[in-house]
Amino acid sequence: MNKLVTGFALGLIVGILYAPDKGTATRRRIADKGNDLKDQFADFIDSVASRFEDRADDFEEYVHEETENLKAESI
Repeated sequence: MNKLVTGFALGLIVGILYAPDKGTATRRRIADKGNDLKDQFADFIDSVASRFEDRADDFEEYVHEETENLKAESI
């Protein structure tokens, strides 16, 4: 993930240095790219959190089932 962010930042800097647009257009593009990156990162975090929640639910269900099995065996 670090290499991806670093590569993106370097590409953005090089693009700015060689950009043929006016300053206002360049700043607007930078802001748009920053917002896009922020949205992509938020989506990534949401997907990771969702995966952890799913795994936690699966684990909780497994523990519950095994607990019930152990109770049934001890009776």
